[in-house]
Amino acid sequence: MKRSRVLAVLVGGVFCVAVMSLYRMLELMQGAELQYRGAPPAGQVDDDLSRLQQKIDRLERLLSDNNRLVATLRDSLLHRKASWETGGGGGGGGVNVSSDSAHSRTDPLPGCRLAEEMKDGTDGVQLLDVYDLLPFDNPDGGAWKQGFEISYHGNEWDKQPLELFLVPHSHNDPGWLKTFDSYYQDQTKHILNNMLIKLSEDSRRKMIWAEVSYFSKWWNDIDEQKREMVKRLVGAGQLELVTGGWVMADEANSHYFALLDQLMEGHQWLQRHLGVKPSSGWAVDPFGHSPSMTYLLKGAGLSNMVIQRVHYAVKKQFARQQTLEFLWRQSWDSSSRSDITCHMMPFYSYDVPHTCGPNPAICCQFDFHRLPGGRVFCPWRVPPQPITEQNVQERALLLLDQYRQKSRLFRSPVLLVPLGDDFRFVESNEWDAQFSNYQKLFDYFDQHPELHIKARFGTLSDYFEALRRRLNAAETSLPTLRGDFFTYADRDDHYWSGYFTSRPFYKRLDRTLEATLRATEILFSLTLAEMRRFRGDGRLVADFPAREHFRHLTAGRRSLALFQHHDAVTGTARDPVVVDYGTRLFHSILNLRRVLQSSAHWLLLLDKSQYHHDQSKPFLQTDDVMAAQDALPQKMSLTLSDEPRSLIVFNPTEQLRTSVVSVIVDSPDARVVDAETGRPMSAQISAVWAEPSRASTEAFQLSFVAELPPLALVVFHVTKTSAGSAHRARYTVLHGGGPPSVHAEHFQVSRPQGAEADASLSLSNKHVEIWSSAQTGLLQKLRLQSGPVRQLQVQFLWYGTRTGANRDKSGAYLFLPGEEGAQLYSPSEPPLIRVSRGPVFSDITSCFRHFTHTVRLFHADGHAGRSLEISNMVDIRSEGNRELVMRLVSDVANGNRFYTDLNSFQMQQRRTLAKLPLQANFYPMTSAAFVQDAASRLTLLAAQSQAVAALRPGELEVVLDRRLQQDDNRGLGQGVTDNKLTASLYHLLLEDRRGGAQEVGGASVEHLSLLAHLTSLSLCHPPITMVTPGNSQLPKLHPFRPLRSSLPCDVHLLNLRTLEDPQEAESPSQEVALLLHRKGFDCSSAPEPPPPCTWSVHEEVNLDDLFSPLPLRSVRRSGLTLLRDDDEPESARQQQPPRITRLRPMEISAFRVEID
Repeated sequence: MKRSRVLAVLVGGVFCVAVMSLYRMLELMQGAELQYRGAPPAGQVDDDLSRLQQKIDRLERLLSDNNRLVATLRDSLLHRKASWETGGGGGGGGVNVSSDSAHSRTDPLPGCRLAEEMKDGTDGVQLLDVYDLLPFDNPDGGAWKQGFEISYHGNEWDKQPLELFLVPHSHNDPGWLKTFDSYYQDQTKHILNNMLIKLSEDSRRKMIWAEVSYFSKWWNDIDEQKREMVKRLVGAGQLELVTGGWVMADEANSHYFALLDQLMEGHQWLQRHLGVKPSSGWAVDPFGHSPSMTYLLKGAGLSNMVIQRVHYAVKKQFARQQTLEFLWRQSWDSSSRSDITCHMMPFYSYDVPHTCGPNPAICCQFDFHRLPGGRVFCPWRVPPQPITEQNVQERALLLLDQYRQKSRLFRSPVLLVPLGDDFRFVESNEWDAQFSNYQKLFDYFDQHPELHIKARFGTLSDYFEALRRRLNAAETSLPTLRGDFFTYADRDDHYWSGYFTSRPFYKRLDRTLEATLRATEILFSLTLAEMRRFRGDGRLVADFPAREHFRHLTAGRRSLALFQHHDAVTGTARDPVVVDYGTRLFHSILNLRRVLQSSAHWLLLLDKSQYHHDQSKPFLQTDDVMAAQDALPQKMSLTLSDEPRSLIVFNPTEQLRTSVVSVIVDSPDARVVDAETGRPMSAQISAVWAEPSRASTEAFQLSFVAELPPLALVVFHVTKTSAGSAHRARYTVLHGGGPPSVHAEHFQVSRPQGAEADASLSLSNKHVEIWSSAQTGLLQKLRLQSGPVRQLQVQFLWYGTRTGANRDKSGAYLFLPGEEGAQLYSPSEPPLIRVSRGPVFSDITSCFRHFTHTVRLFHADGHAGRSLEISNMVDIRSEGNRELVMRLVSDVANGNRFYTDLNSFQMQQRRTLAKLPLQANFYPMTSAAFVQDAASRLTLLAAQSQAVAALRPGELEVVLDRRLQQDDNRGLGQGVTDNKLTASLYHLLLEDRRGGAQEVGGASVEHLSLLAHLTSLSLCHPPITMVTPGNSQLPKLHPFRPLRSSLPCDVHLLNLRTLEDPQEAESPSQEVALLLHRKGFDCSSAPEPPPPCTWSVHEEVNLDDLFSPLPLRSVRRSGLTLLRDDDEPESARQQQPPRITRLRPMEISAFRVEID
């Protein structure tokens, strides 16, 4: 009784507070109005009406937020009530509810994911356990050097004959040693032209093709008659398009947004032009494999896949256990929903010598492209022979022996043998040599049934259909597997962990394009919907260049897609090819910005009739300028006067956020107000340092705290103000070599001397206090609010490479550090250290010769102030064979376990193993890594991908840049010496862990905390600032706020992508792809302070509520690449609200939506 009374009082109290806060808000708004009131001039009536409209909008938003608050409270009260009831009033081993914490030690956050260890019966394979088990020795296996001798009796196939599929393929890199266009002109177009002729000659011939980027380019070059031939070959099953991605993507550095972008681009192209949908994946060249990719493939409707580059010791183990074919399952999935059938190729490479069987010297004799007299030969010195009646028996039996040996490594009598290599089948004589000689061998097998083999050309579909048929007949199932295949080694101790960092400048540019593309997609889709609503007839505004914009969007999607290729984002292409990729990324960023600016222009205009599109004089410009593909963006300086300059800030995230926005202005005296309310923003003026100790006298940084509603365009006014009225940052400058001379005439600068200079430097905000060394400026200690002081050091180190004439050294792919390991960075002279303190942010910058390092604290409310921002500006162009590393050293007792993200999609446990060489303990990090013990977790969030390791307990280190003078013998033929001035950006978060933080045994599945997810979102999708021209008389602008409130904290709007019109090519349709990702988040830490968004335990969400007030006309769930075949049936299409759908934690959901 007493308890229900408490609940009633609580709910009543909340309601009163809500009503009073609403009333107070209205009062404040009215007060702001009164300040600006005088006699109403002409035109003010319009203003008043528009203000009234905005006021009503705001009231609606506040009410909606209130409803949400009450709903959340109701949720948590019900949750409490349930836990009280199940716990029998808190006694008898039930759930303890403490009064001092919103989420007590044993009461997890609603909707969070407890750390757990997934078990899959006796047949399940957990890769982490395999790594623990393997000795990682490398004994000589004989003919199969990295394997073992394979034996068979000969009668194994008597009951079930060997069923062999020979799968012709040609691996076409979209850029590597040559650019995409050069490869196309020199090789790819001839391969595809010959494919048409040669497959048409004989219906038994087959081929698979993977890269849609090349296929679509070729399609544009051929006539209608040839296109019909292609469709016939595809329809007859002679030509199969596998994976269907724009490229064969890298799986280590790529973000899941980009992986899905390239998959969608390819699948949409195939649907439009060929009407087909891929069923099998083919990834024979990416340097290691990620389960995030398999999740996307399964979600895009594929059911099978083939992989190749896996550590040779793992291949050998899987071959021994006959687990080379398995059901790959997501680590976090307790069901079989995410399972995909995966075939791992057992041997060293995907070329012909390493695919027919274990002995490459024999298999090479069956690569008929290497017949004597050609350009390619067999390194084992035994050439192939053309098949004749005289030698067919001997040749067929020799080959059959290899097939049989390979077959013994698998559970079924169906065998997959690829036939191909890089850029194969260019000349027509190669087609003839391979197809005619193999056909003679197959005919011989057919004429000799006592050999028990049925061999033919096939595709992946042919193979997997036969495999399923045989497995079902034998009532055999494949084992399940969880985990990933990093870090890859192809031989000896040659671990491919170098490419996780190579060409970091372009890895960062990749993410800049990705963020720009996503922001532009969303704003463009909202603009078209808003236009149709505005006109009322579903048509677009005449002057708005929607088709041209859509072409820019498509080109942007394709540039990002192309760069996900496994020699592009990896940093493993030749210098001129890297420049070609960089130029494509750069041009796409510029063009997408035009689309963004034009969309924002229309949305912001109060009077839409004033919209006019002028390519040469855009109404809005971004506040930074990119001068070239290899230059960092530079902020442009705004000229201020008494007339307000309009500043537009777009929040591309689905969350209400408090962000610090910085612009460069020409005066140290400036103020910023919210253009709508006239409310002044908290701001500070900081110096722009032209050199480490010289501040510019022409340019100043104006930073202010902006509250940005989700997906909103907010207008601010910047004006010049009276001298000395703006808050200026105060500086302290130290230099170990004596007091520095500092030139900063507009700022107060102190230079401490003696003992004062040796005292450690400290900064603090409401949430965190930090201490740094007075000698280096580098972080040493940190304290959360009122907790204990924790050790948290930042160090910089160099890795060299191996020495000695005949030894392998680091290159673009490989990391082969010298025996001495990492050496502490010791500068020849002490750094200049600048400490800045201001009302918006404070920071400590250390200027070393090879890098400038800044750690910054924001004085912002909410979670923006919880993390440290760390930025580095790195320049190692003066060095040779060195790699620069930033290491964090903490007192977290994590043992040898740490966690890194896979493609920003999920976290994967890692174990640092002493039995492995140093380079093997480095893993890819796309955007996050953490170490934890039972009491705390230290998370490093990144805005770019790089290599990460945790070599000792409490440590995390990331590789910032690498400069290597030599090739590492993997075909590139050059070192990595095209380094640039490169920026890297991080957020560092230390969190206490509460309930549910006991260590889970085995390969536990962990997730980022809610706070880490929100911080990462802000880091990867910063606000986009645009400015209006300074001189002209501007039309009236009003902010655009499409959503009433934030999406739930754990629901990420991955994209809102306008689809192509099925009738009119290169034009936008009325349909958009709505992609939502519900993040799994950790139970052991509640975000402090609580964010403004909500989260709940329910999997069902109401899409109309989520996107209110956007009117969704029709909603239809589809596959991740929005293929019509994957749409829910018409009967399931939800035409009327409420549209309730299920969003499971960790899952991405795709919907085909029309916004009214």
